[in-house]
Formats: sequence, C-alpha cells, structure tokens
Amino acid sequence: MATRLIVGVVSLLVLLAAVGLRISDLGDSQCRVIPGDTTWPSEDDWNLLNQTVGGKLIATVPIASPCHRSSEGNADSFDQSKCDALRDEWFFPKTHLESPSSPMAYQATNNSCNPFTDSDVPCTLGYHVAYTINATVPSDFQAALKFVKQHNVRLVIRNTGHDYLGKSTGAHALAVWTHHIKSLEHVPKYQHEHTDYQGPAIKMGAGVELLEAYNFAHSHGLMVVGGNCPNVGAAGGYLQGGGISILSSKFGLAADQVLSWEVVTASGDLVTASTSENKDLYWALRGGGGGTYGIVVSVTVKAFPDTTFSTAYMTVINDGTNTDGVYTALGTFLQSLPGLVDAGAWVVWVAAPFGWLVMPAMAADLQAKDLDVHLQPTKDKLDQLGIQYQYTSTDHPNFLAGYGSMTSTWNVSDHNLGGRLIPRDLVRDQESTDALVKAIRVISSQALISGVGINVANAISSPDEVSANPYFRKTLFSAVLGTPVNYTDFAANKIQQDRVTNDLLPELEALTPNGGVYLNEADVQARNFKTTFYGGYYERLLAIKDKYDPEDTFYGGKTAVGSDRWEERIDGRLCKEHAYPMLAKLKTLIDSLF
Repeated sequence: MATRLIVGVVSLLVLLAAVGLRISDLGDSQCRVIPGDTTWPSEDDWNLLNQTVGGKLIATVPIASPCHRSSEGNADSFDQSKCDALRDEWFFPKTHLESPSSPMAYQATNNSCNPFTDSDVPCTLGYHVAYTINATVPSDFQAALKFVKQHNVRLVIRNTGHDYLGKSTGAHALAVWTHHIKSLEHVPKYQHEHTDYQGPAIKMGAGVELLEAYNFAHSHGLMVVGGNCPNVGAAGGYLQGGGISILSSKFGLAADQVLSWEVVTASGDLVTASTSENKDLYWALRGGGGGTYGIVVSVTVKAFPDTTFSTAYMTVINDGTNTDGVYTALGTFLQSLPGLVDAGAWVVWVAAPFGWLVMPAMAADLQAKDLDVHLQPTKDKLDQLGIQYQYTSTDHPNFLAGYGSMTSTWNVSDHNLGGRLIPRDLVRDQESTDALVKAIRVISSQALISGVGINVANAISSPDEVSANPYFRKTLFSAVLGTPVNYTDFAANKIQQDRVTNDLLPELEALTPNGGVYLNEADVQARNFKTTFYGGYYERLLAIKDKYDPEDTFYGGKTAVGSDRWEERIDGRLCKEHAYPMLAKLKTLIDSLF
C-alpha cells in the first residue's frame, strides 16, 4: 500500500512538471494568505504597520466575546451582565456602528462569535477581519494598500458595517475603517469645467452618515439626496451602488448627484474623479458598486434649497376573514403609485401576513391634502369592501422635520434578503396588476416584502450618464423581500436564503424577464448577477476596474464586478479561480497525503 502511495505521488509530481508548473504555483501565490501560512505577516510586521499609521491599527476582538468563556485573543472576556446588555441591543445598528469589525449582516460572520449561542461555545474570529486601521487621512489608506500588496493579505473597506451582502467584512483581512472621516464642507456655488451645474454643493468625508449630512445641509438651508436609514454611510456602498432616496422622485438617484470624488486608487495615488479628470473612474463610482475600484476619501454632491414636505401613513390589517379584499385594495394602491411618484413622492410600503402598510409616502412641495387626493382611490376601495384601516397625513415645514417624523430604529440587515426592480408596465392595466398582486400575495403570506416607489426616469439626460443599473429609469418600485435571521440555528439561514433564491424571488422574476435589481438590496446568491445587477454595463465596468486595479487588490464581495475571478473557501481563504482546476485538485490531494 505504501509503495503504491509513493508511486501515485511521484506520478502526480511528474504530471505537474510536464505542464511546467510547480506545486507552489497552485498554492499561496493564487490565494490571499491567512494565519498559519508561513507568509502570514509576523508580529513585527503588524507592529511596523501600526507605527506607520500612528497607532491606529486595531486587532479584532468580536463584540460578542463577553458572551463566551473562551474567546480568541481575549481569554478572560466572559461577563454575563455585559452579554445580557449586548443581547438587548444586538438588533440595532448603533450596536455595530462604533465597532471596527462587527458587520450588521450577521450571516457574514459565519456564526463565529454569536451572542445567542451557549457560553461554552468558543468565540473565534471566523469571518471577521483580522485587523483594522482606523483611517482618518489618505496616507492611512496608502499604508494599508502598500501592506496588503507586500504581504498578499485580503483588503476590506468598511464604514458603518451597514450592508446586506457582507461587503464590509472578510475573513483574515485587513480593513480600512473610514467611519471617523467626518469632514463636511458647504460649497455655496459649485463651479467646474465640463459641467453645467452651478448650484450649491456639500463635500462629505468618507465616514459621514446620512443624518449627519442632513443636519449639516439643514444648517445651510439645504437638503441632499439620501436614504431613509440615518446611519448609512453616504459616500460608500450607498452612493456607489446607485442610492435610492427620499428625494429620488424629485431629483433622481443619489449617484445622479455626484459632482466629484477624491479616491485612493490601488496604486496608492490620491486622485480626483470628475467630468474632467479620470472620467471613467468617475462614471464607475456612480453606481457600479462599492469596494471595487478604489477607496473613496470624499465625495461632493449637489445640494438643493430646503422646502416643505408632507407625509402620509396607512395601515390595513388582514384579520383572516378579509384577505381577498386586503389584496384587492393593495392592487388599487399599486395603481396609484405612478401618480404619486410622478408628483415627487417617495413611497414605502410593506406587506406581510398581518396585512400591508404605507410607511410613509413622503413628498417635497406637496401638502398633505395633495397626498390625500392621490391615496383617495385606495381609501374608497377599502370603504367599498368594508375593510377597516388607519390613515393619517401631516404637513412639515422642512425636510428634517418630515424625516424626523419617521421610525428608524430597526436593523435593516436582520433578514435573509432578495430584491427585484418592478417596472411601471406591471400596473399598466388590470390584468398585469392582478398578476403582480398575486405574486406579492404568495410572497407576503410567507415572508415580509416591501417596496420603495420612485420615479427617476427624467433625472439625467441619459441612463448612460451614470453606471447605476439603467433599469432604474423604468422602475416603479424596488421590491425587497426577506425572512428573519435565525440566531440560534445558523444552518437554518442557508435554508431560508435558498427559499428566497429558489421559491420567493422567482414569483417576481417570472413577471420581469430580463429584469434588474438594486445591487445594494439584493440576493447574495443571485443568478446572472452580471446582467441583473449591472444592466449591460458589466464589461465596461470590468475594463475600468482592470485599468485602476490591475492586481485585483479590491474585492467587493461575491456580487461585485470582477468577483467571479475569486472564490471564498470554507476556511475563509480568498483564492483566484485557477486556470488549471484539475491541477489545483491534485495539489489538494497531495496536501492531504502529507
């Protein structure tokens, strides 16, 4: 037996030699290094990096370590009272915002340090980053890039950790944390060659959160285009993914508003990307996905004079006896959406087994009585069907007042998620509306589905002006569906994500052949992501990535441009998809023999 084993190994070595490859060619040179590899940076290497960035390097200790008696890197961390307090606050974004390593998308940790498992279960780093630089100046980004290239370490870009797809974490990685780059500058009149815009602007550092931007703009009598969650980072994945906004039906996507970027490229150069400099990079960052083309230091966006707002809320309860009527009224509401969004409203609705809600419709330059008119057909239908409902509408003196009236304490990353952009055509007549309502009914009887109604068709001269999915320009609402994350049965989350991918999303996909998704709110397992996420721009985006990042230093997660050239293995190691997959398998066999 031993003789045959030796002969087999020798045969494999001869085969590898015959094609001109060494064993090492199939190993670390094609993968990012991980702890335990001989080439993993030494303690002296990490200490030198820490000195280079002025003591800003942070070794990861998972925030749930007080819930475990054995915790990697912090053996004496168990504290039941701290654990109980953490469990009470775990589901809110604020718990993770000030951590340099805790992603809000719990599934991305691979259950490595779960506060809800038994205290005797060890807490490990798992898929958390290994180290983080608390970056505050461009030189911190440059030091990180130099280090990861020198040592072949995975790089992650992180601000708040607020994302659905696990982009803000990565096993064994060095993260650059932009969260504390909070600079804000009011530009009274933006003037730049090659752009017709000469209005006010706001320049924001990479760590600015939306509420911080809203408050700053308000102090200057202005408002900026941003989303509904106050602690999302403006300049990161939100803007770079397109950015659906409260003001989208009035001004367009957040990406439509970008006037210029300051970016550290993979080469370590600090560059400006605008209509006159690095125009291709400027275009790619306006919707082509975060964490992929460079590290954004700051962004300058259009700002608009503040104005009055109105909001409207509606609650329709499914009590089990009125189900048909509830969904009939939902159809009437969906047919009212084109008029609402064309009038400038941003309309959020949610459907679930309990019924459906409008929460809220919000519009600039419309009074509450105007919203009432648009929603009157839905109320009339509910009255006709004898279904009870609650409805309120309110006027607000400015954007911040209207925004502050909304509830925003829930953790939006706490679901196994999927999404689809729903075009206007699906409410063009009763037959198509009925088909859409039927799909929503199937989904909402089992899970939660929400929609964000917008009209961004006329926001720019051409969809090609930005890299955001051009499907947005015919979208009536972005549909997002999900099942709750299970913290006590990690394997159940894969089953639930498979349900989203294989059972629930197909209800909407069948109605939208050749359709699209909002890449910030999508299924991490999405099939055909190159077309559904990027809408025909993928090859152009890939060429831009290869120009500015020829060594693939940036990996923006499984659905990012260029991500299919990599695989994330079960141990978290990030590896190139090898040109010789059979030989890679042979190397694995050899490793196992020894």
